[in-house]
Amino acid sequence: MSTPQELRYSKEHEWVKVEDGKATIGITHFAQDELGDIVFVELPQVGDELKKDEPFGSVESVKTVSELYAPISGKIVEVNSELEDSPEFVNESPYEQAWMVVVEAPSEDEVNALMSADEYKEMTNE
Repeated sequence: MSTPQELRYSKEHEWVKVEDGKATIGITHFAQDELGDIVFVELPQVGDELKKDEPFGSVESVKTVSELYAPISGKIVEVNSELEDSPEFVNESPYEQAWMVVVEAPSEDEVNALMSADEYKEMTNE
């Protein structure tokens, strides 16, 4: 399973990539693998505020519906609307095509509190 080293990870299986003062958020390869085939993704809108550890959307698979939990707080400046028509991207490309939202000015403290790739792998016993 893929766990990119440059990302940070939450206990709820979301990943965060910080660059240029923005944080991109998605769900991990482990999470999508556990969920099975994703058939629907519900995301918030641009301008909404994420609050750390609170639900911000959901993914529906053939097995279940799972809430997405914000790994960090911040104002959403971009949403991956392609997932509405192509939820299978979550299974096919969880770290590239299936990013979910981008927030501006993420808190460095919140990002640093997330797990490293090695810590995440240890937690999931990959």
